[in-house]
Amino acid sequence: MAPPLSSWPWASLGIYKYFLLAPLVWKVAQEWTEQGGAPLGSRWLHLLLLFSARGLTYQFWFSYSNMLFLTRRRRVVPDGVDFRQVDHEWDWDNFLVLQTLIGAALVNGPLLLPGLENLRVWDPRGLGIALLLHVGFSEPVFYWAHRALHGAPLFFSQYHAGHHSTPVTQPLTAGFGTPLEALLLTLTMGVPLAGAFLMGAGSVGLVYVHLLTFDYLRSMGYSNVEVISHRVFEAVPPLRYLLYTPTYLSLHHREKDSNFCLFMPLFDLLGGTLNSKSWELQKEIYQGKNDGVPEFVFLAHVVDIMSSMHVPFVLRSISSVPFENRLILLPFWPVALVYMLLMWCCSKTFLVSFYYLRGRLHQTWSVPRHGFQYFIPAAKEGINRQIELAILRADRMGVKVLSLAALNKNEALNGGGILFVDKHPDLRVRVVHGNTLTAAVILNEIPSNTKEVFLTGATSKLGRAIALYLCRKRIRVIMLTMSSERFLKIQREAPAEFQQYLVQVTKYQAAQNCKTWLVGKWLSPREQRWAPPGTHFHQFVVPPIIGFRRDCTYGKLAAMRLPKDVQGLGSCEYTMERGVVHACHAGGVVHFLEGWQHHEVGALDVDRIDVVWKAALKHGLTPV
Repeated sequence: MAPPLSSWPWASLGIYKYFLLAPLVWKVAQEWTEQGGAPLGSRWLHLLLLFSARGLTYQFWFSYSNMLFLTRRRRVVPDGVDFRQVDHEWDWDNFLVLQTLIGAALVNGPLLLPGLENLRVWDPRGLGIALLLHVGFSEPVFYWAHRALHGAPLFFSQYHAGHHSTPVTQPLTAGFGTPLEALLLTLTMGVPLAGAFLMGAGSVGLVYVHLLTFDYLRSMGYSNVEVISHRVFEAVPPLRYLLYTPTYLSLHHREKDSNFCLFMPLFDLLGGTLNSKSWELQKEIYQGKNDGVPEFVFLAHVVDIMSSMHVPFVLRSISSVPFENRLILLPFWPVALVYMLLMWCCSKTFLVSFYYLRGRLHQTWSVPRHGFQYFIPAAKEGINRQIELAILRADRMGVKVLSLAALNKNEALNGGGILFVDKHPDLRVRVVHGNTLTAAVILNEIPSNTKEVFLTGATSKLGRAIALYLCRKRIRVIMLTMSSERFLKIQREAPAEFQQYLVQVTKYQAAQNCKTWLVGKWLSPREQRWAPPGTHFHQFVVPPIIGFRRDCTYGKLAAMRLPKDVQGLGSCEYTMERGVVHACHAGGVVHFLEGWQHHEVGALDVDRIDVVWKAALKHGLTPV
């Protein structure tokens, strides 16, 4: 049996825990109806507004701290947040629910607070009283209670160990803990407010200012990003003892034997628990001590407006699972549209996410362009310029391999990367399209007893390689293409004895008896109708086709699971499962791990398909 106040009573409710606040919503609705308009003086309305505003405060700091293109040089702990930590902290906002319910109990009775409609909007005396009580009560009470939680092994293991189990602090980590910890925070946060109200200096504005400032400072401390220059502390030395920093808190989180204060290191100084490394380390981190150089970069692009929100700095609960269109994202669509326009006008390639593999830093960068823009002729030159600048930047930084994703290696755009390699023959960074492994993944999905396949997108870079590989296995390849010239060119590349296995067709009807379809071109419902029942659609088309046929099966885009020793990976790559990346991403990883010195651009070398596949398996990448 769990000790009292060590677990949340609504833990089993999941997302339905928010229904605990339904009575407050009902009260607001009743008052709205009775007053014929918004009940601006409603205590219930203010409780709900505070719940939302406080949650947004933590979300704001979370978004900022994970905008790596702004914060990477000032990260306190360079490690990434992995899926284990994401799941562990999933219900980080339990304390907000608890404190809102406590607030509802207080304002509903005669014990403390009068109706907010009778309060002043602002009373400056209340702020002074709250500040004095914070310094005189909240800070020392939190300090000694926090030390007690660490000092008693039983208390620590039952009530505080979970909070310290996350290796990298995040603003959401600030809220993650047991009910006992939440009640301690409620006490330290609530007493200054209660004192101001009891002394007749309470106001609506004080409640908002005090609570949001409290949450703001908590979020800042847990952000894992230094935001205050060391020069400020050097210019005003006493400030070091009045305001903690993310480095200060991170030292406590990792070492657990110092820096116990709430916000004011003065109490650690008085208690003899101030970590001597706090200020020098803060200076080193602010100056970029942890700004690592990646050895591998995956250069992606935005797919569409909805998926642009599937990034680690928007909503962690969304980015940590495979992307799909969700109703919760619809209100943000206009904001994402504005950002798309801003990126189109005045943005450059930016860092999105990272992970470590065998101690080496791997990063994902994104070209600030959406999928549809790649098909606008006037945008072609600008997109290629963005990609070129990213390659040159990677070359200057010392990146070993840069892998091009999806449309960034489009044949019509830059010849699968040839444009950049030819223009810059002295590149030290190896440019890779990764399609060799993509072809290998698709080919190894095909059952070994297959005798015939139907191939769309047959004359594309991938289609050509797949056709040439399969014909050598004496598998008949029905190639859908309207261009006899392009078909004959591919057919002539095959050894003479295998050319007979390549067959050109111009209509989908030709595949009505073939149950293995390799899809490299988008299929409409009408075109899918020609497949016989039991057909499996293998896909290498972006975006993937929609499965309209219930009597058929649909494969996902070619992908591979990263090795088990990957560290700090906490977001999903588009529609991929956790720990799974697109095959072209994996192809770049293999290129880096093998230390190959050639560029992989342009047409695929069919003879290297098996070589790359075996190398991927050797390094621990596995097919999905």
